[in-house]
Parts: sequence; C-alpha cells; structure tokens
Amino acid sequence: MEVTSLEHCGGRSALQKTDEVADFGFAFAIRNEFAEKWRALLETGGAGGGLSLSDPEQLHQTPRGTGGDRRRHVEDSSDNDDCQYGDGDDDSMTNSQLWFRGVRPSKFRHVYGLPTRKECCYTDISVVRSGNDGNFCAVNPTFLAIVADTTFVVIPINQTGRIDFQCCKVIGHTGQILDLKWNPFDDQMIASASDDCTIKIWKVPEGGLTANLSECMVELVGHKRKVMHVEWHPTAANVLISAGFDHLVCVWDVGNSEKPLLNVISCHVDMIYSLAVSRDGALIATTSKDKKLRVIEPRSGIVVSEGVCHLGTKCSKAVFLDNNRILTTGFSRHSDRQFAVWDQHDLKKPLVQEVIDSSSGVVTPYFDYDTRMIYLAGKGDGNIRYYEVVDEPPYVYYLNQFLSGQPQKALGFMPKRGVTVSQCEVFRFYKLHAAGNICEPISMIVPRKSTLFQSDLYPDTLANVPAIGAKEWFSGRNVQPMLRSMKTGESILDTSQRRESKTVHHSNSKHNILNSLNGNHTNERPVNGTTPSINGNYTNGNSQTTTTTTTTGSVVTNGNSAGGKNNKENEIDNRKFETNNTKKFAFLSQPTIPDYRPQTQIIEKSQKTSTNQSTKFHQLQAIFGQHQTANHKDIANLQNNLLSSSRNSSRNSSLENINLLNSENELRKAFNKQSDEIKSLRKSLNNSEKRVRELEAEVKRLQLQLKH
Repeated sequence: MEVTSLEHCGGRSALQKTDEVADFGFAFAIRNEFAEKWRALLETGGAGGGLSLSDPEQLHQTPRGTGGDRRRHVEDSSDNDDCQYGDGDDDSMTNSQLWFRGVRPSKFRHVYGLPTRKECCYTDISVVRSGNDGNFCAVNPTFLAIVADTTFVVIPINQTGRIDFQCCKVIGHTGQILDLKWNPFDDQMIASASDDCTIKIWKVPEGGLTANLSECMVELVGHKRKVMHVEWHPTAANVLISAGFDHLVCVWDVGNSEKPLLNVISCHVDMIYSLAVSRDGALIATTSKDKKLRVIEPRSGIVVSEGVCHLGTKCSKAVFLDNNRILTTGFSRHSDRQFAVWDQHDLKKPLVQEVIDSSSGVVTPYFDYDTRMIYLAGKGDGNIRYYEVVDEPPYVYYLNQFLSGQPQKALGFMPKRGVTVSQCEVFRFYKLHAAGNICEPISMIVPRKSTLFQSDLYPDTLANVPAIGAKEWFSGRNVQPMLRSMKTGESILDTSQRRESKTVHHSNSKHNILNSLNGNHTNERPVNGTTPSINGNYTNGNSQTTTTTTTTGSVVTNGNSAGGKNNKENEIDNRKFETNNTKKFAFLSQPTIPDYRPQTQIIEKSQKTSTNQSTKFHQLQAIFGQHQTANHKDIANLQNNLLSSSRNSSRNSSLENINLLNSENELRKAFNKQSDEIKSLRKSLNNSEKRVRELEAEVKRLQLQLKH
C-alpha cells in the first residue's frame, strides 16, 4: 500500500509538471497571438483586427509578467523608426540593430583635436590685453601675425619656440589694433584696422621682418570713428570691406591710389557687432546692437533681407554657410548662449535655433566650406565645439568638442591650402591663451590609418589666385572663387590651360606629320609665284631664290643675300624639320587600336555629344562672347528662358533682381519692357482722347437740340 501510494504520488507530481509545461506553452502561444492582434489593431486604428478592448476575457488571456508589453514597445518603436527612415522589416531586426539604427553615419563623427607640444608652440609673445572681441590673430601658410596693442608681430610659420620680446614689429598705428586679416591672394600683404579711425595695408618682406616696419603701402581714411572689422573679398583682387564704430560699412579698392573708396553703406542705426562675406562675394551679412541681422548687396548698398537675430543684448556673430544659409551665434533673453540657422532671403524666422549653454563668453563661428563643418569657440572657454552642416532639418548635427584646461583669448585659423594632408588634418586653429603669452596650434584630425591622399576629405579648395578684378566686380559681375587641387597644389585654371595647350600642340603635331607624309611641309611656306614640285620641293619663278628639300635636311640658298642671318634661319629650319621627322616616326610607330563598336553606337554617341553642347552656357558664350552682332530674336528667347528659370526659384528672387539689373542682358530687357509700356500708354492715351472728342461732339449735338 505504501509503494502504491508513493507511485501514485509520484505519478501525480509528474502529471502536474506536464500540465504546467503545457500551460506555459499555451500561455506563450496566447501571448504571441495577442501581440499580433494588438499590432493589427494599432495599424487599423481600432477598426478591426479581431480584438476588442472592452472584452475582459481576451485581455485576461495575456499572462502578466511576460515580455508582451516589452515586445509591444519594441514593435511600436520599430514602427516609428520605419516612419522616420522609410524602410526595414521589424520582424527581421533585433534590439541591437534597432538601437544602431538611430546613429547617423558621418565620416567626421570621430574628428578629434590634437594639441601641440610646448616646444612647437609660439611662446613669450606680448599678446594684447584688450577686452574687445576682435580678431587678434591672423594666419596664412607663410606668416603668423599677433596683435600687441598698437603694434603687431609677424612671425614665420616655421619659427616656433620662444619669441624674443624685442623682435621686429609692424609700427605705424597711433591707436590700438582691433582686427587683422591677410590678403587671400598675397601671403605678404596684410590689412590692419585700428582705433585711430584708419585702415593700413602692409607689405611684409619675403622671409620675414629684419627691422621694424613703419611705412605702409596704402592708408585708407574714411571712417569717422574706430574701425572694428575688415574683410578681404574672396574673389575680386584688392577689394576690402570694413565696418566701423560710426555705423558705416565701407567698400575699398586698395589698388586705386587716387580714389580707393568705392561705396559707403549707411543702413545701420547702431554699433556693428560682426561682418561676414559670402563665398562669391556677392553679399555681406552684419549683426548689430539693435538685435538685427542684415544681408546687404555691397556695391549698391541695398538691404536684401533684414530680421531680428537674437534677443540678448550681448555681442552676436554671423557667418555664411553654403546653400544660401547663414549661421549666427548670440544670446537669448535670459543670457543663454545659442546659435541659429537662417535662410539668407527670409530672416523672419530661423530654420533652427538651439541653446548651447549658459556661459558669458562671446561665441565665434568658423565654417569650413570643404568639409561643411562649423566650429564654435567661445571667448574665455577651454573647449571648441564642432558640428556638421546638412541640407535637411535639423540642418546642424553635433559631432564632438575639443577640451582644454587653458581658456582662449582669440583664435586664428589656417587656410585649407596650409593644412597637412598626410596626417588627415582638416582644420587648424592658432589659439592665444588668455593666461600666459602662448600661441598654440590645434589640429582637427580625421582618424585614418592610411597616410595616402584622401580625396573624400580634400576636395578642390580656394586658390590664392583672384577670379576677377576690382573694377570688373564693381561693375556688377559675380563669379565663383578660383579653386586648386589639394593633391597637386595646382590651380584649376592653370591645369585647364595646360591641358588646352597640350591638346593644341598634339593636334598641330599630328597635322604636321600628315602634311609631311603627303609631301607638304608645314615648316616651309611658299611665297607668291612658287609652285610645288612632284617630290614636295617648292620652286620659285624668280631665278634668284631656290629651295630644295631632302629627307636628311633642308638647304636654302638666296641669290640676293648669303650672310649670317640666313645661316641662323637655316639652322632653325633644320631643327624644326628634324623635330617633325622625330614626331612623324613616333606617330607611325604607335600601334593602331581598331574600334569594334557598332556603327550605330558611335553615331548615337556623336549625336548626344552634339546635343549636350547646346546648353545655356554655350548659348551665352555664342551670343555675348564671340558674336557681338547676334540676332535680337535669339537674345529675346534667351532672356525669356533665364527669366522663367529665375521665377521658379522664389527664394533667390530678391537677390537675382539686384544682380540682373547690373547685366547688359537685363538692361536690354528692361528697355524693351519700358518701350512696350510706353506703347501701351500711348495707345490708351489715344483711345481716351478719341473718347473725349466723341463726348464733346455728343455734348454739342445735345446743345443744338436744346436750342431748337
């Protein structure tokens, strides 16, 4: 009986375990079914799916404490991810994949700042102790300039270490220097703005200063109070733009010694905080104490757009981005530091605005057009934040920050043509320490193992060659800046000209070889009265001159003169003929590569090439470049095409209206439009006069009827 009871008890315990396993599997299946029904209900908005929220039995079937709620949360988050990113299957993705899905891919995500050892810094420099927010440090690939109150020192870029306090300086201003800028097209020319209401242009000798420099090239006098900011034009040679404490913005032609002042812009009503120039130099942007951001056309002084920038009373800065946008830094109403991105044609509302922190230092933006990275550095801060600029909202993505224990007083940055390509350096700052007379280079580096040239990090950058002259720019022409290759260091214009010359030389050499094969030597030009013989020699009807040509050389005898001049000409002709023979044999020795393509494919390619040549650029070049006497119909058709394309881009309408008035094409169009308006007005005037005469005749007729 005891054994039976034990077996019976053991059997019952095993049966209970089996039932528990079955119940667990059943509950797991019910949970999966409930999750699928719940998801279907959410997708259909509660209109179907076979599940009723008011049914307590169906809700009770899902066991508590299981992962149903967690799975529903993951599914809901995956649905949101699908709505945001637009693709993907939720069932085939794990939680880790869903987490990595929110990370934005970028080649600059791991950019880091690399400080310099003390022995490679510039130490013991008498840095200015002013509290202004000016640019006290200017750098180019040759020199480093640092302000020291009323003077500034110029140091060769490779002369690191301790700088003697009695080093040579640039002396000439009677007031404190507030801004320094190197000429982007001349590494030895620098502009300085001072508290003495003047701007001076200096020419630093090649190799650096050997004595104090006190004589300037040009002195620009036009501001009534101290000059706060100076900026060189990025495309036009010798064009300088300045902003002063007298609320004026002046445009200067440094190369014109008689009348350097081109234009004075007087649209500001308060102190100007910052001055920025667009990449092509067509627009300038200013921020002022009246809390407004203005976009101005510098040649005419027209305010293209204007709007309230930041509500704080402290200093605000502006810089141009690409794609017609501007980034500004400033303070909120509660003194929080913030930055904002604006559309330069609509300043009513920012595209995006974010708070940085609650510090008190003025934040200065530095934009790199090549990598599309924006650097924000605050005065008195020890860190430099950097972001990546994109075309879609939120337009600016935070990347990282460079941290340092030493606060910065001012920053200068090296042009892109001066960075180290082999170390993947994309930007370089020169930091003036607030405590201690030290200037420290800080390199922003993309971490990569290869030391080869990285073409994706270094596109063609700004060259030190002007695109146009000052007069040409002031007459109304806008062009993009000249570019140079970061790999070869050559200008794009020089490369294209070299290719064209090589192409012309190659075609001429082939032409000469073919002519020589036919018996016509291009280096021998027959004069009047000569006839070619069978073997290709020219015979003159005049017996005094005889020309014979053989395969070994060319001999020319003249009956009139047989001096040394003819001998030199004979030697030159012999060299030319030998060169042509060498080119001929080189051409004949080249293997012939047959073209196995079908004839239809070749014809289609030639048709596409000829079709692509008829673009707007070629039309403009054909009408205004070579053929000055073009048909008025062609000009009118081209005008209508340009006008329709400008109307489609509503954002650029205000800017185009300004630029179009400066071109000959639009002046002609405006003249035709005014002529049509005058004709219509004359027609309406004639109709009105005719109507007046009819009414007068009717009045006379009625008066006669009343008399009778």
